[in-house]
Amino acid sequence: MRSAGPKQGETGIGGDELDMGRDSKGFSLIELLIVVAIILIIAAIAIPNLLRSRIAANQASAIGSIRVINTAEVTYSSSFGTGFSSTLLQLGPPASGPVSASAAGLIDSVLASGTKSGYTFVYAPALPDTSGRYNGYTLTGSPVTPGQTGTAYYFTDQTHVIRGNVTGTASAADSPVAQ
Repeated sequence: MRSAGPKQGETGIGGDELDMGRDSKGFSLIELLIVVAIILIIAAIAIPNLLRSRIAANQASAIGSIRVINTAEVTYSSSFGTGFSSTLLQLGPPASGPVSASAAGLIDSVLASGTKSGYTFVYAPALPDTSGRYNGYTLTGSPVTPGQTGTAYYFTDQTHVIRGNVTGTASAADSPVAQ
């Protein structure tokens, strides 16, 4: 016997395909591959810009940290009358109790440890004079992982001029950074 017409789910004359229980909702493999390709292209553009932004932020933070240490040294010297501190830890907060020359509370404990925002800070006091006063110091800031956490190196001393170098460790001979 012949059928009187197309059954539900079948196509009519010139018939394309029978609906064999397939659901036509969703995306095809080609559509999904195109979307993935677009996402990869956007990521290829965005990730290097994100890394450059992170490096720039770390370098700005390093300059800010050096400024904070310079200001803390001036405050330390005028507050305690002993010249500059002998270590960064002396500028940090006390473990407990009031501030003193050995724990002045002028910088946070992270910066006092010598590493912050992808940079390592090395502090060296000048030799003490005959009365035991430290009348000078040097401070360098270097990226923890050069090229990834920063590309510039920084230097300052008791003159409070921040100097930078992009090829290696900065020194007093380098040019001042824009402030």
